[in-house]
Amino acid sequence: MTNDGIAFDLPPELAALQAEAEAFADDAIARFGQHDDAWINGYAREVSRQLGAKGWIGMTWPVEHGGGGRSALERFVVTEVLISRGVPIAASWFADRQMGPTLIAYGTDEQKRAFLPGILSGETGWCIGMSEPDAGSDLAGLGTRAVRDGDDFVLDGQKIWTSFGETADYCYLICRTSTDGPRHAGISELIVPMATPGIEIRPIQDMTGNRHFCEVFFDGARVPAANLVGEEGNSFRQTMRQLEHERGGIDRLVSNRALYLDALGRADTADPLVRQEVAALETGYRIGRLLVLREVLGQAPKQFSAATKTFCTEQEQRVAAFVARTLGPEAALAGRAARGVCYAPAYTIMGGTSEILRNILGERTLGLPREPAPSA
Repeated sequence: MTNDGIAFDLPPELAALQAEAEAFADDAIARFGQHDDAWINGYAREVSRQLGAKGWIGMTWPVEHGGGGRSALERFVVTEVLISRGVPIAASWFADRQMGPTLIAYGTDEQKRAFLPGILSGETGWCIGMSEPDAGSDLAGLGTRAVRDGDDFVLDGQKIWTSFGETADYCYLICRTSTDGPRHAGISELIVPMATPGIEIRPIQDMTGNRHFCEVFFDGARVPAANLVGEEGNSFRQTMRQLEHERGGIDRLVSNRALYLDALGRADTADPLVRQEVAALETGYRIGRLLVLREVLGQAPKQFSAATKTFCTEQEQRVAAFVARTLGPEAALAGRAARGVCYAPAYTIMGGTSEILRNILGERTLGLPREPAPSA
């Protein structure tokens, strides 16, 4: 579609890449199954190895670090197809989206040589140790400690909601190396091999039967000090940058797109109220996609990924509600639709709750004053 010279269609080279991704998706789904929320619930190491062989992991990373050196739009085209179709890409998604770019930005040359090749090939899986029982969205409140002892850090503490903690080879751990200064000071990032003695992993089964969530306990686990990423005690800003990668992507909009399309095929579009709901959802998809593209093209204001994630994940919840209304009693029976409906509350929780993200927008993007604490 064009209007006054503004083109919304993909140029031929991106359309060809999209078609290639669609063919890959059809083959992968035929062999490994279709997965709603595929980037976090669809785990298949072999798919990740195939993505690595095609150069579809680290597509935008610099060539000198083994990446593809391709445009952000090319990566967007590929990942939109894979996630919206339901290809199980979870085994490599976190490392591709977050760990790799963080290591490229802040890691040492030795760390890049040691860890980037395994990510790019799809051979190694990563989890992120961020949330804690008493520090979910409040990252500055974390208490897991890393105490320097000679050439090692000794780890003690607990992480929770650590997706793929049980299957990951490495944990990108956000921990506290100092209690001096303000709450956000003294935070560091460490690469922790999950086979390290002193680490206990307990999977958590959610209401959908999924077990990717885990509790991870550290009890005197020793990690080489050489695994410190960036500056000791000054990692809060680089963690915030990592969250920008996490919150503003297409994965926050099209996780249940395939389920929506299945339900749409069974919706009573002769009903004007149903047509209005479908129109609102289709409009939401278009708005969300434009928000994501602003992030992809670097056109969004600083911290705007909070707005992108909030809008897009609330769209995903509206989709789940539409699926439930469309399928009726079927959505209450064990199966794909019921799983999608039960999973829907997670969209606006994981990666930062919508309440916290609205606070970020108000305080950091709009510069609104904080409400004073009530007097005693």
